[in-house]
Amino acid sequence: MSRPVARYNSSRRYYPLALFAIGGAFLSGWTALHWAPAWIATGAFCLTTLAILALALRPAIEIHETHLAMGRKTVAWGDIRQVDQTGWNAPLAVYLTLADGHRFLLLYPGDLDSCTSLLRHLRRYAKEARLDGIPYAKFWGETASERKQVAHPPPPRYPLLRPEDEDEVEKMFQKLKSVGRIDGRSSDEK
Repeated sequence: MSRPVARYNSSRRYYPLALFAIGGAFLSGWTALHWAPAWIATGAFCLTTLAILALALRPAIEIHETHLAMGRKTVAWGDIRQVDQTGWNAPLAVYLTLADGHRFLLLYPGDLDSCTSLLRHLRRYAKEARLDGIPYAKFWGETASERKQVAHPPPPRYPLLRPEDEDEVEKMFQKLKSVGRIDGRSSDEK
């Protein structure tokens, strides 16, 4: 199994929020024993606690060279056909559309920097996808030839000789080709 390029865990900030929501539920429940309309607030705090815990306990998202892993679910980068960002930046909510037409919501409860980093990884590795409706190459400002060059750049050429020395080496090479030897002596003279 390959090692992940990046791993995104849920933010730890959700745990104190969950504790705050539990405290609110207990306080409003105690108040509801004396004043019945407080049961509405108790219910709201309980639902909020469940929602925050559901976010906090989400499995980690791993970025691999070949695939995206979300807990036990893996998706090959070549299978992703569309990456559509919603209005949520933190927590990050992104719709991924696969080659078979299946569409699912990727939800990542992290801080803003982690969400931005995950979104950038998703956009960089999903090379077959349209990113927010824009083709990959156009989204990143690349042409088709630039994409091929990035994959296999030509090796750099470094000058080894000065132009005058190159001319001298060329003359020696031509002389060697015509005579068979650089110094011009025959084998009888030795």
